[in-house]
Amino acid sequence: MKVTVVKNVLDANNRIAEENRKLFDQHKMFVINLMSSPGAGKTSLVERTIVALRDKYRIAVIEGDIQDTFDADRIAKLDIPVVQINTGGACHIDGNMIRETFPAFDFSKVDLLIVENVGNLVCPAEFKVGENIKVMLLSTPEGADKPAKYPLMFQESSALLINKIDLMRYVDFDLEKAKRDSLALNNDLKIFEVSCKTGTGLEGWIDWLTKQIDAFKK
Repeated sequence: MKVTVVKNVLDANNRIAEENRKLFDQHKMFVINLMSSPGAGKTSLVERTIVALRDKYRIAVIEGDIQDTFDADRIAKLDIPVVQINTGGACHIDGNMIRETFPAFDFSKVDLLIVENVGNLVCPAEFKVGENIKVMLLSTPEGADKPAKYPLMFQESSALLINKIDLMRYVDFDLEKAKRDSLALNNDLKIFEVSCKTGTGLEGWIDWLTKQIDAFKK
């Protein structure tokens, strides 16, 4: 019974996500589903990405957290349209939650929508929201064992950003193992070594993302 219930929930969410995707496509809007564990640096990456691309694309953000509006308040300071989703305990954002934010946006004025998912290495990978790509953020203090422990995240993502490389000298993180294990799960995974604090490596991420958006809009 449990397996059937879970399958039904995922199937229902997939239908809603497909409807979301059709709406996004109508507006030529590229959507990123950004996932990581808590504290890996998702909001910092969103801020850096906005600053780098705001002159080229019209950007909006959906922030997902169990409670509070701290991250949404940070994004709002950049004068970017942002909506906070508080899940009230749920470990992920789903397609229906995303759909409920639509009245807050004018999609005719959005080129890039960034969905910052709830900090979690399990559930967010299972629930589509209508995104073009999933992007995974792994920070060096978390350890290099995460691809082996949470494979679905890495299998589902188009890009992996290994963040906080400025802390490599202080933490026990095997960079080559993390990259090797990630690519074993997903040979097409694009990997970037970055520091959202210092800006190191982010030019590669921005260049790759720009190419993805431009290819989609063509």
